[in-house]
Amino acid sequence: MAENPSRTDRSRNTANPRYARLTIGVCPDQWGVWFPQDPQQIPWQQALDEMAEAGFSVMETGPFGYFPTEPKRLADEMAQRGFRVVAGTGWGILHQAEAWADTERTFRAIGETHAAVGAEYVVHLPPMFRDEKTGDFTDERTLTGEAWDLYVTNADRLGRMMKEDYGLRMVLHPHGDSHIETPEDIDRIFSATDPSYVGFCLDTGHIVYGQGDCVDLIDRYPERIDYVHIKAMDPELVKQAHDDDWPFVAAVHKGVSVAPPAGEPHMPTLIDALARLDKDLYVICEQDMYGCDPSYPLPNAIRTREYLASCGLGLK
Repeated sequence: MAENPSRTDRSRNTANPRYARLTIGVCPDQWGVWFPQDPQQIPWQQALDEMAEAGFSVMETGPFGYFPTEPKRLADEMAQRGFRVVAGTGWGILHQAEAWADTERTFRAIGETHAAVGAEYVVHLPPMFRDEKTGDFTDERTLTGEAWDLYVTNADRLGRMMKEDYGLRMVLHPHGDSHIETPEDIDRIFSATDPSYVGFCLDTGHIVYGQGDCVDLIDRYPERIDYVHIKAMDPELVKQAHDDDWPFVAAVHKGVSVAPPAGEPHMPTLIDALARLDKDLYVICEQDMYGCDPSYPLPNAIRTREYLASCGLGLK
């Protein structure tokens, strides 16, 4: 594909100063991608072409290994389609001492690649206590004692490493079926971690899934909101998922993650709250739909991006 640097940049709302510090981007999750490789996922070249076609120009790379990891190859593939990379994503266990070596190795690889292509953030996806595919329990629901203390210590340790060695701001990500899910979990992690090393990715869908209030969280912790994943959840299915104790993957397959304006949070109210923070924020468009029909993501993403633009986030 020929390089197209002249493609219109719709990532910021240059027409309304109120929203001008919010930058919309995209990541592979919006295309149903959860894993570096999986037969149910769209090939990365197709997804990347379609992301550009949908009008995006800012990229969080998602599962490390889905896109090329060699920095020059990654930079070339992104530039050919008019993208700039602002963040990488990694999964790593923090609360088990024997897992630290693997977590460190993973995040150093992510750090090296993403620092080389000019990224600014790395998103830490939390360990889940249920398997992402089967829904089987793999860990305790709640961390206590030494496990909790180690989680906090290693979150600070990882954030310090990413900042000092790679110049990347690490942000913790709330998630269904994880140890950072409910408002109480988030209060707990904010109280315990060092804000100079540990930021927060406000994933609006997972906040709703954890039965929290996104605007309340923004208003109570404005200094901790460093990065955003913007998506919506069906509140009735969220309630049923918790009432019936569904695994998160089962809730996704039942359609809990929806395209706005459906679901919660109410996007105009949310985007206004983000604008009130009056700071530069990347707001990455997502929808959890692992295993989706490969023809669905492109038209759905176009509709979603244009709707969010109508609420002030980016340009149509």
